[in-house]
Amino acid sequence: MKGNEALAEAAIQAGCDAYFGYPITPQSEVLEYLSHEMPKRGRLVMQAESEIASINMVYGAAGAGFRAMTSSSSPGISLMQEGISYLAGAELPCLIVNVNRAGPGLGTIQPGQGDYFQSVKGGGHGDYKMIVLAPSSVQEMADHVFLGFDLADKYRNPVLMLSDGAIGQMMEKVEFKPYTKPHTDKFWATTGKPKNRDRNYITSLFIQPERMEVHNLKLEEKFKQIRENEVRYEESKTEDAEYLLVAYGLSARISLKAIDLLREKGIKAGLLRPITLYPYPSARIHALAGQMKKILCVELNAGQMVEDVRLAVNGQIPVDFFGRMGGLMPTPESIAQYLETLIQDQHD
Repeated sequence: MKGNEALAEAAIQAGCDAYFGYPITPQSEVLEYLSHEMPKRGRLVMQAESEIASINMVYGAAGAGFRAMTSSSSPGISLMQEGISYLAGAELPCLIVNVNRAGPGLGTIQPGQGDYFQSVKGGGHGDYKMIVLAPSSVQEMADHVFLGFDLADKYRNPVLMLSDGAIGQMMEKVEFKPYTKPHTDKFWATTGKPKNRDRNYITSLFIQPERMEVHNLKLEEKFKQIRENEVRYEESKTEDAEYLLVAYGLSARISLKAIDLLREKGIKAGLLRPITLYPYPSARIHALAGQMKKILCVELNAGQMVEDVRLAVNGQIPVDFFGRMGGLMPTPESIAQYLETLIQDQHD
């Protein structure tokens, strides 16, 4: 299946009740697939008049206790930022998918990773965080849907899947593993007032500053729990590595081949692939830095995640960056050659 189609089918199997979206390349297959398949199961799909409308419809459905989802690509996600902040502030679980294209501006439909800052630093206003998952294969496009909905319900927080145009469009084998939707008591939802409880109110508005700060502190405690419990990453050949590549998503797939090329030349290279971009595997990168001579961060942008890598390393060793932009992708050979050049310059 295509990555976008695998994601859509996984959403159905994960029990998604309602999808709201607006077509934009390179993720339009998500809306197309769901519009054919969701109504057969008595579920709602609506093409909204805009991405702003989509995210606010997600707010309404999530507030009523439904599993709700939207997807878009970079410019559309930009339009959703206010609504995302509202969702986080109101503690509403939902799944948001960004099939990243190259930018800035309208950019191009080819893949990019220029939305990292927007995703992990909070593109909207105020102090909030989303859990951010970074799939690197069609299989993970499916698997992360199940994980994303579950984490959203567990923490009552929006979850973002940050994919890209290549993974969304590429076709690979995918296995849909048996999934049972966990029971989550959404006691907070606006489902009508029964006789045995008070009314439920869902809001992110607290006029009194003391109440607003209490709410902020509550959110910060939740984000702390997320950082402690939900860090995910994958390592390849790091046991004896002297040089570490750090990359996520599509860049990680390319970097995986690059470390094989480097080892063929006698350079002990390894790879750390963050699976959660928030919470970020800072502690593991810090620990690995102690055995490395250098770290190279590979991204499809001008250098964004590299800032978090440098923060994690905290000056122990040099951290360099290799990136391509505009929808162009590096080859494994170009990554390997760049690291070789850095090593040679270091020796000189």
